[in-house]
Amino acid sequence: MAKPKTAITPTRDENYPEWYQQVVRRADLAEPSPVRGCMIIKPWGCSLWENMRGVLDGMFKATGHKNAYFPLFIPKRFLEKEAEHVDGFAKECAVVTHHRLEAGPDGTLVPAGELEEPLVVRPTSETIIGEAFSRWIESYRDLPMLINQWANVVRWEMRTRLFLRTSEFLWQEGHTAHATADEAMAHTHKMLGVYAEFAETFMAMPVLTGSKTAGERFPGAIETLCIEAMMQDRKALQAGTSHFLGQNFAKAQDITYQSDAGQLEHCWTTSWGVSTRLIGAMIMCHADDDGLMCPPRLAPAHVVILPIEGKSDNPEQIHNYCRKLADDLRVLPYHGRHLEVEVDDRDLRGGEKNWQWVRRGVPIRLEVGPRDMEGDSVFMARRDKSPKDKASLPRAEFLSTVTDILDDMQSGMFERAVAFRESHTRVIDDAAEFREWFASPAGEPTPPHAGFAMTHFCGDVAVEEQIADELGVTVRCIPFGDDEPGTCPFSGKPSAKRVVWAKSY
Repeated sequence: MAKPKTAITPTRDENYPEWYQQVVRRADLAEPSPVRGCMIIKPWGCSLWENMRGVLDGMFKATGHKNAYFPLFIPKRFLEKEAEHVDGFAKECAVVTHHRLEAGPDGTLVPAGELEEPLVVRPTSETIIGEAFSRWIESYRDLPMLINQWANVVRWEMRTRLFLRTSEFLWQEGHTAHATADEAMAHTHKMLGVYAEFAETFMAMPVLTGSKTAGERFPGAIETLCIEAMMQDRKALQAGTSHFLGQNFAKAQDITYQSDAGQLEHCWTTSWGVSTRLIGAMIMCHADDDGLMCPPRLAPAHVVILPIEGKSDNPEQIHNYCRKLADDLRVLPYHGRHLEVEVDDRDLRGGEKNWQWVRRGVPIRLEVGPRDMEGDSVFMARRDKSPKDKASLPRAEFLSTVTDILDDMQSGMFERAVAFRESHTRVIDDAAEFREWFASPAGEPTPPHAGFAMTHFCGDVAVEEQIADELGVTVRCIPFGDDEPGTCPFSGKPSAKRVVWAKSY
């Protein structure tokens, strides 16, 4: 049997890492920059991020947060105030030591004007935002303080991959201060719930929610909560985190308030964030061998209209029909915005144009030729079906059902992702079965049957490190709820509940 034509080579089964890179490139999302490890986000990719940002920003504001902005440069002494925090980020920090360049004897530019104190390029902002909180907060009346910022950060990564791990990336980071530990912990859970709702409702990506083990916590945090998703190569991707920082940063940075009883108390703080990694998650959760597949609620364009001139005596009439159709679509509301529509009237062959939009993942493609115009109809293809699966619809029927079609696609993408995760998750109570589940055949990075394993675990860091060294597998999260006491199959010690193990990004 002949191999079916696909837009992306190699396919997922042939070479998953290279398939991912090709999806990013062929969908015109991003490209490597001249600076090693950084990326240029192109307009299509930037539109995806803008849509994600717009939805999340509204969700944050609905929970009482205000946006602010803090400097890119952080005095080194700020990081040194919290020992565990600086130790966790030290190897990834980019440091500015000079403030100008001068021409050297041979005409090349050399650093000059050494700074009195080195400045760290923002890897995260707990320290500099904490310094501001220490000045902004005076009494219990100022609490809770709920701040978010949209920014870029720099973490000097050695092994990078577009969207998943780059030396510079875009994100949001929330930072809050509270009067009590219970209030701060409740807020940590609330914001994780926002992330989970966004992932499932807008990204159509099912996630597990839970806490991290001690070895996987954010540096300086008392507890880290996370959302974890399964990608199509059955690896886990940490898609968002929310941290209960206790009073660690408040004590290091003197974030205090006067209580209603007149006592000076340290605040309890949280931080939480998601990044452009979500675009990578969306790709690896939904894309196929034809390219990107955008969840309709986040798609940069919901519908693309392709005029097909054919042998028409009046091609401008076809183009006018398409423009009018686009105008009628753009007034239709869809989940907080109106439908976004592209009309591609470039002078390109129809097949070439069609495949470009397939690779970009636009949910609905409409072809309109002379016969369609004469019959007041459209020729429709859905991105969640085969590129050859097309149907003719009366124009009026399409206009009245297009948002229902998009919602059907959105729910279908979510249901497929849930089914995929469930089919690659196993409950395991035996250490030998666990090792067999994750053992990779020679030359293969992941066995064909692996995915998530749910086992009891005693919480011993040494046991977790041994398994990570042996199999490249870590505890991705300790799921909320469903407490089920048992015995850890690796140590024989008691276990309060099951945890989720997986290979990960």
